[in-house]
Formats: sequence, structure tokens, C-alpha cells
Amino acid sequence: MSDGRHRNPWFVIAMLGAMCAAGFSTPAQSAQTGAQSASDTCPETDSGLKLPAGFCATIFADGIGHARHLVVAANGVVYVNTWSGRYYGNDTPHAGGFLVALQDTTGAGKANVNNRFGETVQSGGAGGTGIGLYKGGLFAEINDKIVRYTLPAGSIVPQGPAVPIVTGLPLGGDHPMRPFLIDRDGSLYIDLATATNSCQGQNRTLHSPGIDPCTELNTRGGIWRYDANERNQAFSPAERFATGIRNAEGFAIDAADRIFVTQHGRDQLYANWPERYKPEEEATQPAEELLLLKRGGDYGWPECYYDAIQGRLVLAPEYGGDGGKKVGPCATKSAPIASFPAHWAPNAMALYDKSQFPAHYRHGVFIALHGSWDRAPYRQGGYNVVFQALAGDHASGQCEIFADGFAGAVESPDQAAHRPSGVAVGPDGSLYVSDDVRGRIYRIVYRGGPGADSAATRTPCPSATAPAGKVSVDDAKPPEGTHPNAGAADATASLPVPVGATKEMVALGDRVYHGEVGGAPCTGCHGANATGTPLGPDLTGTHWLWGDGSYAAIAKIISAGVPQPKQYRAPMPPMGGAQLTSDQVSAVAAYIWALSHRAP
Repeated sequence: MSDGRHRNPWFVIAMLGAMCAAGFSTPAQSAQTGAQSASDTCPETDSGLKLPAGFCATIFADGIGHARHLVVAANGVVYVNTWSGRYYGNDTPHAGGFLVALQDTTGAGKANVNNRFGETVQSGGAGGTGIGLYKGGLFAEINDKIVRYTLPAGSIVPQGPAVPIVTGLPLGGDHPMRPFLIDRDGSLYIDLATATNSCQGQNRTLHSPGIDPCTELNTRGGIWRYDANERNQAFSPAERFATGIRNAEGFAIDAADRIFVTQHGRDQLYANWPERYKPEEEATQPAEELLLLKRGGDYGWPECYYDAIQGRLVLAPEYGGDGGKKVGPCATKSAPIASFPAHWAPNAMALYDKSQFPAHYRHGVFIALHGSWDRAPYRQGGYNVVFQALAGDHASGQCEIFADGFAGAVESPDQAAHRPSGVAVGPDGSLYVSDDVRGRIYRIVYRGGPGADSAATRTPCPSATAPAGKVSVDDAKPPEGTHPNAGAADATASLPVPVGATKEMVALGDRVYHGEVGGAPCTGCHGANATGTPLGPDLTGTHWLWGDGSYAAIAKIISAGVPQPKQYRAPMPPMGGAQLTSDQVSAVAAYIWALSHRAP
């Protein structure tokens, strides 16, 4: 998932009339919201979102920290869990508690009350993702536990301390978040996502085989069930409800008590097994998934992944797979009920059961797609909210791009202005979306008007057979054509050259770094400008986590990889998972050295 410098085709399709920012009814006015006359327009236009005709969005709140999941109480108060740590470059967390209560008391569609509470950095907290409401209590993920706060009458924030409900949840590894759902009977379903990408002996490493059997599944990679009415329950492998789920961040439950979860598909098929996959399959395989959760279900991870083109689970290369042909034990695993484009990262989900939106949206799910990194060096995808219609226990039709434009000009982890991370439905039927880059909360409402609720204004998701496209840095073509080496020489002309290299090598290294030569996904982790992302460090400074920053040391690190990173959650495979020649390794090392030795 790399440097998406240009928008996907469906950006162009979005109607200009939908580029409004929205929702100005209070809960008491919600019954009138869908009955606005055709002459009504969106009073605000600052959200930057692209929506189907008839919908509007406001910036409900902004700058509240790295906002993850959110939930809306019956009185319209929006509760948000915020997070911190290595996912965000270990930046300074927002002052105050990691939990936030937001309220609009004026009917302006924007929160004028913003109260923080709960654990702080000073009390040892780091925040979290999961949050929920049940029987007058606010439940939240904090570090390795799920806790409950009592919400007293007349106050939107708790007055007493948190009560532990489940403690000792496993942490660490690639996916330390703990989202959850509580059903009407108080069953507490917790996602304990995997510590690794595919249960390899050496995580995310070239040709490392899968551990068989995968012992990680004893405590991770599934859904665990507890009782929200009980205190001080200790984590136990015995409480596992379903297994084989890599990372189920999104939960939804319907009126028939069916539970749906999203699944983040695995990464690095081509990077770790280049002889079995084509370079473009790094960007197009495997699909993200929507699962129907069942007790005792096995959804296939790590042995299997879902190939949406074939419409079936296939055997992973770590367990004897041959690039998508073999099925083996995957024939007995539970397949998804719907799929979405590879690496779009479904971070949250909400079932729409209100009446404000048109009937088309009722009883379907909205899914917040955080956006990709592993599509590098091809154009990134996601960074939007999609809608998937449901018909009972199965999907109905293809998903639709519902809300887009969160990322701004560039869809990539290091340059996206905002990334959807949570989604929730309010009691009045408004849809709330959280952003974990700058802590923005959006509120989306339906106002009707000309062309509203028309199928012609809806944008389908890309099909499973949609190509990866071209390398992102070379995506746009001028009418006079392009010459691959012309720009590279100019872009690197002012850079210094290390002893033992040449200007031509630095220019080639620029192209290798940006995926134009060799297929390396460098930008996916280190950013298009090499200034770092939550997945990889800044390469333009003078502080080096490994080696001394010399030309030789940089080349050695690129060749050997970083199997045990010091500050980041994922290892770097040798040569970033690409099959670079020795000349290409030397060239990209020279380019990185040059970036870190530029004159101030």
C-alpha cells in the first residue's frame, strides 16, 4: 500500500452536487431531516467529502487525537476512543484522557461540548480502539483490558473509576488493537487479532515457512467471548468463540442477532514469494472480507486467503500454496459473504437500522476503509467509506463507494490528510465517521433534493478483476509523452553523491525507491518523500536505528532487511521484498544516503 499520487477513477464520477458538508438537525428534528425540499442546500461546505446526491456532511469535531472507534448514545452524545504509540510515530498524545465525549447542544451539526476522561499518559494509559455502550455503562479498550464506566444521570462523563471487565488480553505484534461488540444479552465479543502477518517462522520474511500448526491461534487470530455483566474476567484461551480471523476490526449486529465482522486480508504475497506471484498481485491479492460470525467457525487464517477473482479460499504459500491454484484444507474453511479490494483495510463497521437515509441503505452496513500501504509501488486504495447491502445472512450486490475524499490530494499512509477509522449510527439516523490522522469526526445526514436517492449517483466499488494500474509515481502522462529518465536526472541533480557512487546511480536509486525499477515497495513504509510513516522510519535525517548511516551500512541493511525492528511493528524483508539486482541495491542505497546528506 504505497504512494497513491492520483485519484481512482471513481473520484471523477462523484457528482459535484454531492460535495457538500452536512447535517444540521438535532435529534429532536431528525424526523424532518429526510423531508427537506429540493431547494434546500448544505449550509456548510468545509468537509471536503464526496457523497451521493442528497447527502451532506459537517465536521462535527476536529483535533481530538488519533480517533479510532466511536459510539453514539441515545441522547446524541458521541463517545470516541483515541489511541497513541508506534502506529502514530510515537508522537505526543493529546492532553487529558484518551476517551472523549462530544455533544452538539445548539443543533448546528458541530460539537460545542468536548470533554475528555479516562486513562491518561500520566496514569499509564495509551488509549485504544474498542468502545461500546451497554446497560448505562460505557465500555472501552484500555491497554490490555476492557473496562466499564458508569454514566450517571445528568452527566455525559463518568464520575467514578473504571471497573475491569476483562483483563490480561494479549498485546504486541502487528495488530495490538482490541475492538469489540456487545449484544443485547451482554455477550462481549472481542477481536484478538494476530501478532503476525501469516504465522511465519520469521514474520514478513522472504521464503519463511508457516509454523504448522500455528500456535499463535491458541491466543490470537480469532474472536473471544466474555460476559459484559461480569467483572474481573481473566483472559483465557478457553473462551475462544471463532478462529482463523487475522484482524476483525469491524463488528455489526442485525435485528436477528446475526453478527458480522470484517477481516483484513494478509499482506506481502509477492514480496515474500516472488516466484509464485506476479508483481501486480501484491496490489490485487488477497481480498478484504466480510464474514458471518458463527460459534466454532474457522475462517482460514493463516493457511488460507480469499481470492476474489476465483471466488474461493486458496492455500497460502507458507503452507504449500502454489500462487492461487491449490485449495487443500481451505475447502473446509468458512468463506466470506462479501469481499472488497485488496489492502483497503476495513477498520470499522456499522449496520444502518434507522429511517433518515433512503430505504436503499436500510439493513446494510457502512464500512470505514482506513486505506492501503501494501499496494506499493502501485496506486493506493481505500481511504473511504463503503456501503454493502445485505439480504439476511448474505450480501446483496456489489459494494458502493459512499463517502470519499478523506485523504485529500494524495492517498498514501504518509500524505493522507485524514483516514477513516471508525463509523457509527446516531439515534437520529445520522452517520458519524472518525479519522485517526488528525482526530476529525464527520457527521453525515440525508437532506434530499434533485437527483437524490438515484442509482445513477452511486459509485460501485472496483471489481475483483480491476487491474493494479501503473506504478503510482508514473501514473499521469502529459500529452507530449514521457521519457523515463528525463525527470529522474533533474530530481536528483542537486543531491550529494557518496564516495564510490555516481550521480547516475543516485538517479537510478530514486527510480528504484519509487517503484519504477525493480518493483520495490519502499514508499509504502517510508513514504513518497522518505520522511517516514507509522510503518517505517524517516530516511532523510541523521538519526539511524540501524548502522551508522554510511553508504556501505545502508546497502547492507537494504540487502539483509530488518527482521526485528526496534521501534516499528513490522519487519522489513531483504530488499523490501523485491528481487533487486546488486546494482539496484547500490543505487537505492546511494539515493538514501544522498537524502540524508542534503545541505540544510
